[in-house]
Amino acid sequence: MAVEIVQLELKYCERCGGLWVRPRGAQTVYCAACVAQTSEAMPRPSRRKSRPRLPMNRDGAIHGQGLMLVSHAGGNA
Repeated sequence: MAVEIVQLELKYCERCGGLWVRPRGAQTVYCAACVAQTSEAMPRPSRRKSRPRLPMNRDGAIHGQGLMLVSHAGGNA
């Protein structure tokens, strides 16, 4: 008869603060109750990736107020 040993570690839930045990080395940070609650409340992430955009119009004008662009020659690093 083979005996399987499972090592556990004590962990606090980073949402509710409750104590629970998880398999040693696991990356889970929420207890089972909080995992169920957060998965219901959080929308699923979209798979569509967007490209980063600068805050400018097509003609080069900058959106927003209080923005200032500063450009100068580089230093001698």
